[in-house]
This record gives sequence, structure tokens and C-alpha cells, in this order.
Amino acid sequence: MKFTSHHNKKSRSRSGAFITFEGTEGSGKSTQCRSLARSLRGQGFHVLETREPGGTPLAERIRKLMLTRVQPNALIEPITPACEAMLIFAARAQHIAHVIQPALEKGMIVLCDRFFDSTMAYQGYARRLDKSMLNQTQQFIANRLQPHLTFFLDLPIQEGLARRQQSKKQDRLDQESFAFHQRVRRGFVSLAKENPTRIKKVDARQSPQALTSHIAAIVEQMIYHTKSLRLIQSSGNK
Repeated sequence: MKFTSHHNKKSRSRSGAFITFEGTEGSGKSTQCRSLARSLRGQGFHVLETREPGGTPLAERIRKLMLTRVQPNALIEPITPACEAMLIFAARAQHIAHVIQPALEKGMIVLCDRFFDSTMAYQGYARRLDKSMLNQTQQFIANRLQPHLTFFLDLPIQEGLARRQQSKKQDRLDQESFAFHQRVRRGFVSLAKENPTRIKKVDARQSPQALTSHIAAIVEQMIYHTKSLRLIQSSGNK
């Protein structure tokens, strides 16, 4: 599948593409993010893969602090919902400033495993923090940065948690209740309805191969139709 670049050698400022992957636990978003990166690199595009929380050395330390499972009788207090949200925003501030924004300014395609929609779904809908406060904090740290395209990989909670139980890497969120994860999914569904142009809801129950092809086709359309993008490619693919 060929992707079209609107690269302009005469343009000093370049606008890359920012694509995010969202979903509940076990939805396969990390796998699809990697698959799309391979596809785009195969077409000669310069692609940056990253994730949240994380993406920089400091942000990865925050991720570990936030997601590490607390053992019974551990001499550490539980993380409050407000603390959790502020840790995520602190990591994101570093991530945007040192990784995402510089890559976009170079004309790269940035693929990010989770971004602000996850904050709204997990901390807003599931933790029930004030959504207007979350939006205001996001505006403060992101300086109007928003994904060009977001994939919401929708999967029934039972299937997603069953997949996670098979993983050896269990984190703090895996300890949450079934009701918590239901609220997360409802949050993503609501966000997709509110932002139908940006957020593409895809059925994560289909095979990984079918899902990869479906996502690649949507990305091709975005790159072709978004005239403001200035994407850099290797010399052999311009």
C-alpha cells in the first residue's frame, strides 16, 4: 500500500502527523501501533514510536512509579486519583516538550500508545475527577497540541481482561475492579461519539491482520487528504 507525502522542499516549517492509539486493557493497541510503524517505515516515512506515560527517561521513571503494583503490607501509601492524574500530566509535559513536538516540527509521523483520551477515560470517567480541570491542565501543558487521528480499539471488557491475565507483566491498573474497567470503556465510547472526525472506533475482536489492514487504509486516507502535512521521507521514496 502506497502512502502519499505532501513534502515541500521549499518549506522551512514542517508539520508532521500525530497519530494516537487508545483502548482498554488488552485491546491490542500496542501491537497495532508497532504494525503501523513498520508499514509506514516500509514506505520510506520517518516514524517515531512512543508511549504514555513515558517517552523520555524522566517520564519513564514516572511511569514505573505510577504503574508498579503495590504489594500487600508495603510501607507506602496508596496513590490518590489526583496524584495519579498529576503524575501523568508531569510525564506528558516532558514527553511533549522533548520528544513529540520536536519530531513533528521535523516532519515525522509520531505514533503514540495512549495520550489525553486515556486521561479522560481513566482519570475522568473511571476515577471521576473533574473533566473540565483535566481539560484545562491538558491545555496548559500541551499548547493546543492534538492528534490528527486517534484509533480507539474497542473490545469487550471480559475479553480484554482475559488477555491481560495471560500476560506476565501485570501492573497496578490490572488490580482495578471490573466496574472500573467498564467505566473506562464507557469513557472511550463517549469520547469517540464526541469526536467522530478525529477518533476512529475500530472493532478489536477481529484478527490482528485484518485490524492492521483496516488501520493502514484509514491512515493512508488521512495522509492523502490532509494538505497541511509536510512529511519527510528517505531519499529513495520522495
